[in-house]
Amino acid sequence: MRRRSSILVLTLLLSVCLGQSEKTTDDSFSGLVDIGGRSLYLECQGEGSPTVVLEAGYRSPATVWTNDLVQPDAPRQMVVEGVATFTRVCLYERPGAGAMLDNILVPSRSDPVPQPRMMSDMVADLHALLHAARVPGPNVLVGHSLGGPLARLFAAAYPEEVVGMVLVDAGHENLFVEEQALLTPSQWAAVEQSYQTPLDGYPEYERVDISAGLSQLRRARTDTPLRPMPLAVLSSNHTFGSPPELPVAELERMWRAQQDDLATLVPNARHTIAGQSGHFIQLDQPALVTEAIRQVVTAVRDPASWSAP
Repeated sequence: MRRRSSILVLTLLLSVCLGQSEKTTDDSFSGLVDIGGRSLYLECQGEGSPTVVLEAGYRSPATVWTNDLVQPDAPRQMVVEGVATFTRVCLYERPGAGAMLDNILVPSRSDPVPQPRMMSDMVADLHALLHAARVPGPNVLVGHSLGGPLARLFAAAYPEEVVGMVLVDAGHENLFVEEQALLTPSQWAAVEQSYQTPLDGYPEYERVDISAGLSQLRRARTDTPLRPMPLAVLSSNHTFGSPPELPVAELERMWRAQQDDLATLVPNARHTIAGQSGHFIQLDQPALVTEAIRQVVTAVRDPASWSAP
């Protein structure tokens, strides 16, 4: 989750032009939705069931699913556009997503909240948003990076509302425990600090008590394990974006083992290595992510289409 590219910062700038509320059809919407005294930004496109809900990674805006920053001169079909051709797809922006570029602040389009936050608060926000906007379920959750743990916690809290899942280079519940074991105390302190560093002039920048959230996820895996459902796990073939003084090879082995373990959450999960991607698979290989979502949606509609890998 710590491996974020400069593509994210550029993506944030493009999000500015998308901030206006626009209702186009019963199935297409973009704008702010009140969840009880504050509002969250939501976009929905397409039609059909189940509804695909996209959960971005740490501090990422919704536009990581919509804008082609890798090939801007020859843009490809991005995840939202692709998924909208076969079912309803919704994405939202958590409070605190944003960045600074050349001293220009690009904040989240959702109302700010006090930071840091708990993952359970973020899960409750998404649940409140889907119900306030009357987004019809059931849902297939797609979680990138930190969005993976959030999707799993959502499924643990509201199991009847989740019928499928796609994990996109998602964080594992043992990420911090195993990473800390590989680092010196000073190295680990620097890693922890990197997750909590705010942006100058943006005190609402997303900060999350990730350790507490991952502990909650470990308990949930035992107490309320993921129900059998179509699950696709996509893992990048990247190198760890770490300073050279860190044990990069060991961290890579840890990450790969954790990705393999995510594919054991339910029987018959499908695990695909994105061989041409960094951490943001949805930007590097959007068609691969779209196809994984298509397969899960198809399996929800026709369980016989899903077989052991």
